[in-house]
Amino acid sequence: MTATFVARICFWCLASVVLTACGTEIFDANTKPTPVVWNDPAGFPPMVIPADNPFTEEGIALGRRLFYDPVLSADSSMSCATCHIPQRAFTDGKAVSEGVVGLEGTRSSMSLVNVGYYFTGLFWDGRSPGLEEQAFHPVRDPKEMAFNWPEAVRRVQNNPQYVRWFKEAFSIRRAGEIDSMLIAKALAQFERTLVSSNARFDRVMREEEAFSPAEKRGWTIFFDASKDMSVSECNHCHVDPLFSDLQYHNNGVQQAPALEGFADPGQGGVTGNRFDLGRFRVPTLRNILLTAPYMHDGRFKTMDEVLDHYASGGHAAENLNANVRKLYLSGQDRADLMAFLGRSRIRCSQNPAFQNPW
Repeated sequence: MTATFVARICFWCLASVVLTACGTEIFDANTKPTPVVWNDPAGFPPMVIPADNPFTEEGIALGRRLFYDPVLSADSSMSCATCHIPQRAFTDGKAVSEGVVGLEGTRSSMSLVNVGYYFTGLFWDGRSPGLEEQAFHPVRDPKEMAFNWPEAVRRVQNNPQYVRWFKEAFSIRRAGEIDSMLIAKALAQFERTLVSSNARFDRVMREEEAFSPAEKRGWTIFFDASKDMSVSECNHCHVDPLFSDLQYHNNGVQQAPALEGFADPGQGGVTGNRFDLGRFRVPTLRNILLTAPYMHDGRFKTMDEVLDHYASGGHAAENLNANVRKLYLSGQDRADLMAFLGRSRIRCSQNPAFQNPW
């Protein structure tokens, strides 16, 4: 063995030690993640999956771990699941969400059920175009995780388990390649799997089951399917199968002498368009009995209060949705409507694939 050869061996051994100590150990990148073929449920629109973030088994598993891990919050006390609890249909049961230091936000936590199909923007005001971009906001929001991305990334880079999982999910060659975008991509992969397509409603539509008489009457009310009763207009905004039209509307919950006077500008605060003031994204009605309180600010504690609001016709405004007008429902109509909506509850709140893996 020549001195030159020995010197080369010593050099690479030393380099390996240095690289490892610096968190830049080079891995074998030949192992590729396992692709997952996504099939949209019958009747659903095609899910828009970014070409640079396809589903993989390893990516989904990594995103699930990150979703339930408080590692991305300033004091390591808050995870995504803090505000998006499976048993509450991925909401938190509060009127407005609270951050790591106890500061209250201004809006209610939205359900993540079927969020992968929301291609018209996320949050109540539509500020984020997609799940990858959305993931950046809570970490740096002082009323949510109150952290910063450089420090959050360093925490993940310094965790040997996460380094291995990122290697498996994204074929990185060194810990230093873990960045905020890869974290966001992993979270987005998991969140896109939170699909509801096997509720009572879905099974009836597939002719696997039948509605009870009360549910059938509620279905008729919801979809305005009878000429013998006043128009309820529910399905004009809550369109099946997502039970949302994915658009932004003013449904008359805020009162002000002019659009500029709304306490929460809603979509208008993002677009700068005056006519968007007071408009909010239509939430899904799937799992509606699990997602109280209701509306963007959680002002209504019960569905009875929600129905009272629509019975009143809402507060007048220049941009009030035309379908929001006085709703005439008898006590029996209300009971039947809730029989239908109550059975839209999905089984994903107990789905093992969506639970805390830690």
